[in-house]
Amino acid sequence: MRQTLALLIVTAALSGCAAMKPPQPGWTEPQTLAHWGPPTSRYTLAGGLTRLEYATGPFGRTTWMIDVAPGGRVVAAKQVLTEENLMAVQGRLPGMSRDELLRTLGRPGERRGGGWQGGEVWSWRYATHECWWFQVSIGDDGVVRDGAFGPDWRCEHPFDPRN
Repeated sequence: MRQTLALLIVTAALSGCAAMKPPQPGWTEPQTLAHWGPPTSRYTLAGGLTRLEYATGPFGRTTWMIDVAPGGRVVAAKQVLTEENLMAVQGRLPGMSRDELLRTLGRPGERRGGGWQGGEVWSWRYATHECWWFQVSIGDDGVVRDGAFGPDWRCEHPFDPRN
């Protein structure tokens, strides 16, 4: 009985991994939607491309962006919440628009007011061995002011009433 249960657990875990296989270039949009379900958001890109966002926030550490050509075929799929990608985005700040930031990183895991400076602070968790996240400050005008890596407050204050 114990071996059967262990085999079922392993099979379920492996099928879960297979179910989240990233779409491959050439897949159709209906195939992608059937495999991954409805996206968390859609964005229009230059050249008639559509970007499908699959965010796992607020506590998830992955966001997949899947680009679909006007003909309905996937041309690219990328997990955007990686340290390398976040560092590249940080290098393009300040001056990025709120909309461009959403098209690049997807919806943040947390949004909060920007304090006395106004605006908002958006935060994304990402896969790291430390308890860090990437935070971006956006002005009331919708333009990004700056961005930086910092400790996630949930790790420093696990019993914070915001939990």
